[in-house]
Amino acid sequence: MKTQTLNNTEEVINKTERITGSEAIIKCLIAEGVDILYGYPGGAIMPVYDELYKYRDKIHHVLTRHEQGATHAAQGYARISGRVGVAMATSGPGATNLITGIADAQIDSTPMVCITGQVFSHLLGSDAFQETDIVGISTPVTKWNHQVTKASEIPEVLAKAFYIAKSGRPGPVLIDITKDAQVSELDFQYKKCTGIRSYIPVPKTKPDAVKAAADLINAAKKPMIVWGQGVILGQAENELKAVIEKAGIPAAWTILGASAIPTSHPLNIGMVGMHGNYAPNRLTNECDVLIAIGMRFDDRVTGSLNTYAKQAKIIHFEIDPAEVDKNVKTDVAVIGDSKDSLTQLLPLLNTNSHESWLQKFNDLYDIEFEKVIKDDISPTKEGLTMGEVLKQINIETKGNAAIVSDVGQHQMIACRYADFNITKSNITSGGLGTMGFALPAAIGAKMAAPEREVVAIIGDGGYQMTIQELGTIFQQKAAVKIVVLNNEFLGMVRQWQQLFFDKRYASTEMTNPNFVAIAEGYYIKAKKVTKREELADAVKEMIASKESYFLEVCVEKEDNVFPMIPAGASVSDIRLS
Repeated sequence: MKTQTLNNTEEVINKTERITGSEAIIKCLIAEGVDILYGYPGGAIMPVYDELYKYRDKIHHVLTRHEQGATHAAQGYARISGRVGVAMATSGPGATNLITGIADAQIDSTPMVCITGQVFSHLLGSDAFQETDIVGISTPVTKWNHQVTKASEIPEVLAKAFYIAKSGRPGPVLIDITKDAQVSELDFQYKKCTGIRSYIPVPKTKPDAVKAAADLINAAKKPMIVWGQGVILGQAENELKAVIEKAGIPAAWTILGASAIPTSHPLNIGMVGMHGNYAPNRLTNECDVLIAIGMRFDDRVTGSLNTYAKQAKIIHFEIDPAEVDKNVKTDVAVIGDSKDSLTQLLPLLNTNSHESWLQKFNDLYDIEFEKVIKDDISPTKEGLTMGEVLKQINIETKGNAAIVSDVGQHQMIACRYADFNITKSNITSGGLGTMGFALPAAIGAKMAAPEREVVAIIGDGGYQMTIQELGTIFQQKAAVKIVVLNNEFLGMVRQWQQLFFDKRYASTEMTNPNFVAIAEGYYIKAKKVTKREELADAVKEMIASKESYFLEVCVEKEDNVFPMIPAGASVSDIRLS
């Protein structure tokens, strides 16, 4: 009899046994190596929870305080571990509450499997209590979804779900399971999915395309790399570093690509995009060859497509053919896994250095430092800045922490100023821009990597969208460090209102509660900082804590994040003030 060892348990995978659909679901999860499951019970999923109770020594269930929190926690788990995150909810509102997290995972290519309960199959379409067409609702935001109405379908469907979620370009999968499928019996046997006809998750890299890319790079006088999360998802960090160093190419990153290469690397020229660094944005429109690796030319990176890198030859390394030529026309497309493609590229590259070209980036960085960075991290003004908080966190964590940020000004500051020495260290909501992401995502990240310091950087607006997950932190004893940068505004919207709407601060000023008292109400140690002389000791105390810790830092109310590319403008039009 063949067995497979998973999570210190021995799970039979080719023995047939008569069990219920609910037990089959749990056995499928165990066979896939699931050790943590985030969810919220309810009537239509209760049989599964009953079986889960019996297997609680093999799968740890985390009761979040809202189903959205379960999806974000599963995302955080997946992003830091590289494994599939799993979330579970009941039918109706339980299922619909998953949608924001699913949509976030879809656009940010996060592997996740969501399981929802559904009413009995004979009630489908009758508007039964807590019935909703979650398959129809989730179709646009899932990589694949499926409704199970028979217990016998469960093993094959769940095997496909995990395979699809984690293969190729990862993404979320939703499996909706009717209650009769959960309580009926089946002859259970589990076989992992290793392929699906007509589904080619990783296209084979064509050597001719790699050779064409190498020829362009070798002939370039002013080459520039922009890498994205595809490098991290493809585990190609070492290959990217080798390519950059051999060819001497300045390399910039998108926010989801941050941490693939250490911040301190001399060829790491910073972040591109709306609030990215001055040099890589400006010089995008001066390079002669632009090499995009595992990124999708998002509008926040390109600005106006009519003026984006028109002088350059474009090389696009990408696993998803649908992304090639979607926004930016390429001269050479290398389709395939980033690790394999870069491995093939490396021996074809000439050893080179582009010192005068790199110096241009350094010169523009000096300008940005004098006009922006210096005042952000070492301010002379009375009020605290978000940048100096990140600087202090860098000092205490030595750049080894995983930074989980929400969405807004604090997110851009965190991405700009956090030091990243370790890959998978920048966990944030990129494409969807989901406020409320950080607190539950930090829970998932900490539970997946308990040995790492996990620091959540959150604004006072987004924090209150999922503040109830403090209860999950307390119950799970997750040692997450929470930093709320409180400017009493929805800061990013306020910045746009100041710059483009004549300071009409419509519905952006926040009257906030006593955040410290709320954290203490959840038995989490908390402190509030209002003065610069208090900051260093408070951050040091927070990082030294072996338990969860909440730190509120009151920052300047009307500070703005610069540089900034105005919406729809060219990357060349990036503003320093």
